[in-house]
Amino acid sequence: MHWADGFIAVDWGTTNRRAYLIGADGACTREFEDDKGILSVAANGFEAEVAAIRDRLGDGPMLLAGMVGSNRGWIEVPYAPCPAGPEELARRVVRSPDGSAVLIPGVSYSNGRADVMRGEEVQLLGAVATGEIAPDCLVCHPGTHNKWVLMRDSRIQSFRTVMTGELFNLLREKSILSDLLKAEAEPGAAFAAGVDRGLEGSSLAAELFEVRANVLLGRSEREDAAAFVSGLLIGQDVRVGIGQDNALPITVMGRPELTRLYTAALAQAGFVARECDGERAFIAGARKIVELLQ
Repeated sequence: MHWADGFIAVDWGTTNRRAYLIGADGACTREFEDDKGILSVAANGFEAEVAAIRDRLGDGPMLLAGMVGSNRGWIEVPYAPCPAGPEELARRVVRSPDGSAVLIPGVSYSNGRADVMRGEEVQLLGAVATGEIAPDCLVCHPGTHNKWVLMRDSRIQSFRTVMTGELFNLLREKSILSDLLKAEAEPGAAFAAGVDRGLEGSSLAAELFEVRANVLLGRSEREDAAAFVSGLLIGQDVRVGIGQDNALPITVMGRPELTRLYTAALAQAGFVARECDGERAFIAGARKIVELLQ
């Protein structure tokens, strides 16, 4: 593969995908995002989807990361065990049948607990390679499945996954609270009240039903419910995360609409955290892996 002339990098998740055309100078020249995550692609439909990406971004070599390399994706790529850095990922890539694409392995952790990630590893290693995060730090990576990642010597040492985003979406779409959770959650008094409850570590199931009861009895406003529930879930999430190693600097990496919520919750818990853009980090991580593949 002639990576030096540029390549296409794809962060292919469960429900969405983002594709970037990276030029010979390492800069992103074109990109797109859509809802063609792996769950919307038939088992025999991935080659056609890869071809569709090429139609939009060109015929260069392709680097695929995320759930596309899972047992629900195109080609299953075995995990790289912790501790993992870019060298371990580059050694374990799997080529597509036609040789025009490589799929990046995820990372696994198994030391008393079991955990896995796919896609976040590229952002993490890209951020540490560019100095966006410290070689030794704790990273909060919010999303559908939030990751709390311990970085040591610029490598992924261990991590813990919390299903906060997915749980909020299920509550919004499938629960008795769904009619109360249509608004977007924003930092504010209701969010902060939820964070306080979450940090206390009280029963999540009981706290969630109380949201409905408080609205029915006029003790809280309907429009505050989404922010309170978001704060409740994120507060419990933060309670798990700061148990990883709360003496290290903390970075919250991802999309601004999520990082600001977690940064606010961490501040409420007494921790100062900086924010890092996950999209830039993914591009940097893709460049680093390609550098090792050449």
